[in-house]
Amino acid sequence: MSAQLRQIPANIPQDIRKIRIENSHLTELPRGSFENVSALEYLWLNFNNITVMHIKSLEYLAALKELRLQGNKLSSVPWTAFQDTSALKILDLKHNRLDVLPEHALRYLPNLTYLDLSSNQLTVISRDVFYNWPVYQRSQRAEGQIEAISNAVLALHDNPWICDCRLRGFVQFIKSVGPPIILMNSYLTCSSPKFRAGKYFHEVELNSCMKPLTSALDANLTVPVGLNITLTCFVQASPSPAVWWTYALKLLRAFNVSTEPISEDTVRSELLIPAARLVDAGNYTCTAANFLGNASVVITLHVGAPWASTTPPGWAPVAPADLGTHVEVRIAKQTVYGITLEWFAVAAAAAEPGETWYTLLLGRYDAAQKDAIYIGPGVNTYSVTDLLPATKYEVCVAVRNQAPRKGQCIVFVTGSDVSQLEQREKLIHIVVIVCAMVLAVPAGMYACTAEARPGCLTRCPGACPRRRRRGGQAQAGSKESTLDSLPAGSEDGLCRPPRPPAREEPGKSWPPHRNSADLY
Repeated sequence: MSAQLRQIPANIPQDIRKIRIENSHLTELPRGSFENVSALEYLWLNFNNITVMHIKSLEYLAALKELRLQGNKLSSVPWTAFQDTSALKILDLKHNRLDVLPEHALRYLPNLTYLDLSSNQLTVISRDVFYNWPVYQRSQRAEGQIEAISNAVLALHDNPWICDCRLRGFVQFIKSVGPPIILMNSYLTCSSPKFRAGKYFHEVELNSCMKPLTSALDANLTVPVGLNITLTCFVQASPSPAVWWTYALKLLRAFNVSTEPISEDTVRSELLIPAARLVDAGNYTCTAANFLGNASVVITLHVGAPWASTTPPGWAPVAPADLGTHVEVRIAKQTVYGITLEWFAVAAAAAEPGETWYTLLLGRYDAAQKDAIYIGPGVNTYSVTDLLPATKYEVCVAVRNQAPRKGQCIVFVTGSDVSQLEQREKLIHIVVIVCAMVLAVPAGMYACTAEARPGCLTRCPGACPRRRRRGGQAQAGSKESTLDSLPAGSEDGLCRPPRPPAREEPGKSWPPHRNSADLY
């Protein structure tokens, strides 16, 4: 007891009938662990750290009557090892980590009178495990006969049973079992799914398993540009299936998908497409799968002309106050791994800024579908991290379900030489799509992009006089390292004529200007 043993001693006397090693440091039972003690009848190895049991670990123990392995770390047992212990009557495996019981697990335990599998991790087992048990088969043959059969005690409580169709046969077995098989605790309880958690086996009625069957109320939808649209599919399946959406063979991000059960065997999955754009048109596939198979349904989405006077059912119109709202967006901070965006809403009509929702669209510049993130009222910053190197990105911020307007998007390109850039404490080179929006970069430099046509470079210095003066003092080496590393063509189509300044509102306060030192 409580010895520092790490393996079974090799010098055990041959006539020993009982061995008890508990609270020690045994981690495995190797092959032939007890080959020199063939007279052994009782083996107690409780509360060790045994994780592995060799298929021939019980070899030469034909006289073994009792094996106790309580409180170890066994996640599986080589059940064919009991071919060498046909006389075994007591098998105690409680408080281990067993999560699977094969159909033929009990085939080699014909004389068992006590089996304890309580407090393990069993979730689903087949009733055939017990139908193949010689003890149960004898009890069935002996019904109505005078022949006496020894009772067999079975302990299966305190396991996290999943009460769905896969457990149906086992639940029926538990409800019908009787002497000579006796349950130590007949009140077995369900752990999941949630609507059955805590219920006893005798309180539930489980249906047969069913392969997924998918359907959609409307498989052909049309939505005007700029409005939200929700695609819905229904799935009948048992057990509950995994559901996912794909578009152009690409798996869609989970934060745009919601799946919830609406009955015992039916789930509803919804895909939200915010502020629909022309590039969102196409076929969306809803797929469901469980262990019996999978099924899918395709929903075709058409994106038409902008909404004008009437709103079809199911679409969310843009509120009049929001139609006059413009968002000023800028990069407030850049780090080694990403950027932090900051935006401010400029309303042409009276609006409550504390009630405004925003949609942030982020993705590669040339991606047809960008990820949508919904920002609640009162929040005007968002950090983007884990960006890929040497990649051109576009990020836009729009009010509610509006499509992004000019000046509400920023295009930037990540650097390609990570190690060199980290030494200079920057990773991201930013290119802003509006000339009037100038991002401060390392001392003396500014990024003011052009549309690859004459005249932009003459307009930009006029829009940025202060930065132009500061730029004259920069060293030539700094300019080359900052702008020359951008991939070719990254500036195409990024400059537009400066927008007229927004009408200032009385009492409206604007955030102070931040120079380049604030960004690093």
